Order: sequence, then C-alpha cells, then structure tokens
Amino acid sequence: MRLDDYMKELNEVSLLSSEEEAALWRAFKEHGDQQARRRLIESYQPLVFKQALPYRGFDGVMDLIQEGTVGLIEAVEHYDPRRGVAFSLFAVHRIRGRMCDFLKKEHESDVACMDASLDGEKGGMTFKEALADAAALSVPEQAESDELAGRLQTAMGRLPEKERAVLTGVYLESQPVEAVAEALSVSKSHIYRLQKSGIRRVRGMLSRFMQHW
Repeated sequence: MRLDDYMKELNEVSLLSSEEEAALWRAFKEHGDQQARRRLIESYQPLVFKQALPYRGFDGVMDLIQEGTVGLIEAVEHYDPRRGVAFSLFAVHRIRGRMCDFLKKEHESDVACMDASLDGEKGGMTFKEALADAAALSVPEQAESDELAGRLQTAMGRLPEKERAVLTGVYLESQPVEAVAEALSVSKSHIYRLQKSGIRRVRGMLSRFMQHW
C-alpha cells in the first residue's frame, strides 16, 4: 500500500464517542469480542500516523507505519481500561518504541529517536534536550545531532547497568516508567533517582565536548 492510499483509508475512519469506546473495551476485554478489538485498532490508527508524520519523507515510511501498528495492537492487547489511564497515552509509548526500533535497524540511527518528543506532543522535550545544555544547541541541527548521537552512545555505554537500563527504557525505547520499574524490580521513585543520576553522569561525560561547540 502507498502512503496516499493509506491516508485515504484514514479519512474514512470514524471517531468513536466515549460511550462507544467504553462499550468496545468491555466487549473485547470481558467477552473476547474480536470485532470490538478490530474496531478499536481501526479507530486508533490515526495515532500511528501522527507518530509517523515526522518521517513521511523516509522511503520506508509504510514499513514504519506497519511497525507502529504492531505497537498499537500490542497496546490494545495489554491495556486495562479499569485503571483510568487514557488509551492514547498508554498506546503512544508502544507505538513510538516500535518505530524507534525499526529506525535503528534501518540505520536511521538514534538521532531520530533522540529528536522525537518524549511525551508525543509537538514542542515537548526530547532526549537530546534532556541531556544537553542550551548552549550546545546553537550549532546547525543535523551536524549537532549526528555528533551528539555518537558521543551519547559512547557515554551511555559507560554508565552503571541500572542507570543505562533506565535511560534506554524511558527515553530511547519510550517505555512507561512503571514498566521499567517492574522490569528492574524497583520503585518508581527509585527509577526517577536513577534517571537523574544517569543524566547527570552523561552530561559530565559530554561537558568537555560541548564546551568546544
């Protein structure tokens, strides 16, 4: 399928009312209704497209969208509507994580993921901005991103294991903090402490490099 055809299909997707969506979640989660599952996936397909939009000039954009759709399907399977978290917030992490993994495998480098907004919103803080001081952002964007990506990869490889796991999981793989905490068998508050200490350590390792920009 071409991007134009995909976009035409998106235009035919009808939005769900809150009542309709709640009924679909009940039908799928409580009764295993596969029609409800399919309808939920279809109705949230525009969320996948939104995450793929920055890469629309990429030759493999439809493969990227397909990976994002896999992330969406995984989110539908794992989502628990009883927890009161909006599905779009829950799903965006898996969608973007899948896309970032695909881009890395296709040699688009970590730069694309570092430049993506952490919260999925336009103008949100990126991983690069979380690590770099504002003074380092005055050079041409692409040259800075390429150089910083390489330096960052080296610096992260020198971090203690848990700090590296937290920064990789939360930022580069867009995993929810809760998921990272569960994987490491620590509390959310401990994840935040590891996150802060990891960023501080990486900044220290990059500080001399940044002073020469």
